Amino acid sequence: MDAEVLDLRALATRLPQAWQSRLLGSVGEARLKLVRMNPAPSAEETHDYTEALLVLDGELRLRIGGASRVVRAGELCLVPAGLAHAVEAGSTGTLLIIDT
Repeated sequence: MDAEVLDLRALATRLPQAWQSRLLGSVGEARLKLVRMNPAPSAEETHDYTEALLVLDGELRLRIGGASRVVRAGELCLVPAGLAHAVEAGSTGTLLIIDT
């Protein structure tokens, strides 16, 4: 089996719509999901697992535990299991979500 190289930004531009993730694969139990962000906010959510949010380009605007945070290109945000979080208006770019 050969190693696979994926152009994540190119794949993100071909996603059918913003905030709809594409499962790229998995590493152990972790799933790798690619998302094209847009400026629209999203509803608050919680998960029973830690979620890793890696901004590949652009920026992700979050509300985590009642506080606003901006995660920029090259930064990783680890959202602990059970912690409420939502996307605030103004996010743009490409996001890689790592979860289980």
